[in-house]
Amino acid sequence: MPQSSLDATDRRILAVLQRRGDISHASLAAEVGSSPASCWRRIRALEEAGILGPAVRLLDPASIGRGLDVVCHVRLNSQQPDARASLEAFILGRAEVMECYSMTGEWDYMLRIVVGDVRDFEAFLMQDLLRHPAVASSNSHFALKRVKYTTALPV
Repeated sequence: MPQSSLDATDRRILAVLQRRGDISHASLAAEVGSSPASCWRRIRALEEAGILGPAVRLLDPASIGRGLDVVCHVRLNSQQPDARASLEAFILGRAEVMECYSMTGEWDYMLRIVVGDVRDFEAFLMQDLLRHPAVASSNSHFALKRVKYTTALPV
């Protein structure tokens, strides 16, 4: 289902599900002006098309001892495909790395890392990331506070 085939009801469904993933089909149908059966069919079609992924519950990082957000830029020592693949495989295996983007510009990657405190980040940085053979250098920025955080995409 290409984006162009999403109608107004599909978009309303997506908007609601991004805010309240645990809403019942009956409540969702009432909110978007559709029948529960139609809503259910649309949700299944959106899942099959890969537009809707799995339902999850978001945690408060501070309440589970992960209150420090760090944005870390990484520069590789080589642009060879095997160096990139090696670093990306390493990143995929690290639970504290919440997001990783391959970037244009001065830095090759940007990571968002969530840890308990500065010592936890220092251990990750010094013992793991900077010891990776593909990594030449990094630059880190500590978040003072979260001003905005959303997982909802505009539909």
